[in-house]
Amino acid sequence: MALDREPGQDGPPIHELLAQRWSPRVYDPGHELTDEDLRTVLEAARWAPSFGNVQPWAFVALRRGDAQHAAFTELLSRGNASWVPRASAVVVTAHRVTEDDGAPVDYAAYAAHDLGQATAHLSVQATALDLHVHPFAGFDHAGAAALLEVPAAWQVTIGVAIGRLAPPESVEASDPRLAERDRRPRARNPLAEIAFADRFGTPLG
Repeated sequence: MALDREPGQDGPPIHELLAQRWSPRVYDPGHELTDEDLRTVLEAARWAPSFGNVQPWAFVALRRGDAQHAAFTELLSRGNASWVPRASAVVVTAHRVTEDDGAPVDYAAYAAHDLGQATAHLSVQATALDLHVHPFAGFDHAGAAALLEVPAAWQVTIGVAIGRLAPPESVEASDPRLAERDRRPRARNPLAEIAFADRFGTPLG
């Protein structure tokens, strides 16, 4: 992936770990995620902030080559089935929506947000370990909940592919369309369209 992917061309510079983070599809199918690296990225997720420190998140790790991982890949959407199985592991995330007895929880409106923060922490820690993650939502969520025996009080949210980049030449040979997608430059909406001062719609100065 030869293109410069770092932000900062049209805004202030940000920390290098944030600038280097991106979501590839060209994973090395030979890379194996170590126990230490898996525990480290999940430890980073564990220390994310949450509403009232309730920590309404859960993670199920599935390693490539294991039976549960193989069963999960059968639940992927067609677009994700072309690349997710190549990643070293998939972490399926969930957030709590009720108490175990079905009673409502007062933080339900914030639980998905807090899980998002935990996933972001995981992503930055993975980048520091020279790994890449790619969150994805294209899979059978009900099927995943059944496969992974997720309790009814929890909602399966997204999957997170984790691994190392494949050599570009190997991807070009095996899946040129996928390689082309990963060569596309990163882009975000201008800051003036999303950050406001005093009231919604007034651009930040």
